[in-house]
Amino acid sequence: MATQGARRLIVQKYGGTSVGSAERITRSAERIAAVADAGYDVVVTVSAMGKTTDELIGLARQVSRDPDDREMDQLLVTGEQVSASLMAMALIDRGQQAVSLTGAQAGIRTTRLFTKARITDIHPERIRRELDDGRIPIVTGFQGITEDLDVTTIGRGGSDTSAVAIAAALGAERCEILTDVEGIYTADPRVVPNARKLNQISYEEMLELASLGARVMHPRAVELGEVYGVPILVRSSFSDAPGTLITRIEDVEVRKNVRGIAHDTDVAKIRIVGVPDRPGVAAAIFMPLADAAISVDTIVQNTSLDGKTDLSFTVSRAEHSRAAALVEPIVPSIGASGLDHSEDLAKVSVVGTGMQSAPGYAARMFRALAGAGINIDMITTSDIRITCIISASQADEAVNALHAAFELDQE
Repeated sequence: MATQGARRLIVQKYGGTSVGSAERITRSAERIAAVADAGYDVVVTVSAMGKTTDELIGLARQVSRDPDDREMDQLLVTGEQVSASLMAMALIDRGQQAVSLTGAQAGIRTTRLFTKARITDIHPERIRRELDDGRIPIVTGFQGITEDLDVTTIGRGGSDTSAVAIAAALGAERCEILTDVEGIYTADPRVVPNARKLNQISYEEMLELASLGARVMHPRAVELGEVYGVPILVRSSFSDAPGTLITRIEDVEVRKNVRGIAHDTDVAKIRIVGVPDRPGVAAAIFMPLADAAISVDTIVQNTSLDGKTDLSFTVSRAEHSRAAALVEPIVPSIGASGLDHSEDLAKVSVVGTGMQSAPGYAARMFRALAGAGINIDMITTSDIRITCIISASQADEAVNALHAAFELDQE
């Protein structure tokens, strides 16, 4: 992604709730105008209004049992185009020069994987030209265009990714994600009433939290921010609260051992029983899933006994049926004994960069869960997080138990 010389430029992204009605678009336009009046160049990325994307998906399924992916993208991109045009109108009405641009017009190039495309490059010449002419570009998030000029969408939450990618391409001072919460919290405040808002958090900690179920930020957006050094400020579009800055934190003293608790109830597990312990078996299981663009999360393989092992992995509930259908015919071909699967699971995780240099956090987590009567189904770890797969019915209880055990309500 190309960058340009330093200029006072901010990229702002307004989510679906922030543009969910004419009144909210008007309010967001006033915020944008205030930033422009303060002397900044502003580029804005918008999501579709409210539940528009879900409504379009529902409409497609009324006319097709299995909607074609390319045609779904042709349909879904219209949601952001409505928001962008209305936002531009609202700004013009307030004396600002503004212009709406589709992802294609903004120069966002993607792969050809419809509904799940990835951004390959951004050619921001049109955006720069509009800025040089004194206009505020309002760019449709969530979408781009292939080399063949087909429009694509880049997955749910992709407007975050669009915004950070544009900020990187333009060399912006920061990217602001304006949403319906005031920042990043130590846990979901809807589950933990005394969850505490963080003033700042590192890219790697936020990436773990986002990947593990904290839905305030999209993981791919955080990855881009880290790679290109784009500071990301998550703040509310409904208040003037300062928000949470996602940035690179070098000071070891600033790093806390545990920064947050993430949870996700969108978890299904597939277990293959009696898998022969020989080279190539895992590849035979997971390559078809990769080819089908099914994301596999937690993978656990038991210790081999008499040349056989059990292999379990998790996927999202939406991908569960497709994943099971792909794996089922593989079971006899690799000589495994059987297959079972379930959808009644959740994952709960503790995250913090300080954990990598201090012992005892796993034991503390397991003790807290045991004290709450919560059984652990699977465990995975990284340098900065520990994740347990548990019953979905106990997810809220687990989050509260861990938040209390690690005293995250305290500074």
